[in-house]
Amino acid sequence: MRKQLLSPLVPFLIFFLYSSTTVAQTPSPAPSGPANITAVLEKAGQFATFIRLMKSTQEANQINTQLNNSNQGLTVFAPTDNAFTNLKAGTLNSLSDQQKVQLVQFHILPNFLSMSSFQTVSNPLRTQASNSAAGEFPLNVTTSGNQVNISTGVDTATVANTIFTNGQLVVYQVDQVLLPLDLFGTAAAPAPAPSKPDKDVPAKAPAGSKEDASVDTSGATIATVSVSAVLIAAISLKL
Repeated sequence: MRKQLLSPLVPFLIFFLYSSTTVAQTPSPAPSGPANITAVLEKAGQFATFIRLMKSTQEANQINTQLNNSNQGLTVFAPTDNAFTNLKAGTLNSLSDQQKVQLVQFHILPNFLSMSSFQTVSNPLRTQASNSAAGEFPLNVTTSGNQVNISTGVDTATVANTIFTNGQLVVYQVDQVLLPLDLFGTAAAPAPAPSKPDKDVPAKAPAGSKEDASVDTSGATIATVSVSAVLIAAISLKL
């Protein structure tokens, strides 16, 4: 009789024990921490050159420190490897260490800017490369429908897509390396070399020169001859 009563309960007891064991073994989800910029770019792929540049300039550590120690948002424009390939040969090597830092910082905005914010943002945009001096290292945004273009004064890049966003950090893929006007603007043209002097050309004789004097002298001679003739005629008449 007891066995008959327990038989229907056995499946329920087994299910209860199995469920309790499964729940106990499932780890609780780890708290989500600040994003790591290099990890984000490595996961996305095709950003090896930008990652290497960020690491060599220590800007990757700077970004991660900001994300970990403050609530300040950041916007990063990440050029693809193809974008760097399209640069003129030797462009990066021609930059000093400080200029490389400025180049990376030029791709970072010190605030979180969502895709929809580009429609209403005011130009120029301040970058991490900017300092207190107004007008240094600015970016300008233009939009056409859903397309967003970033202009530097040297070149214009298009925002291709959003690689990552979490409300504090947003990373956009761009198809061109953003070249700051302060570093890549047209250099002032050198002063023209002095022109070679023309061959010496004899200057025209000024008024009262030898030629004029000779004319005057001949005129004086004629006048003298005329006076002499008049005197001779006068003397002849008296005689």
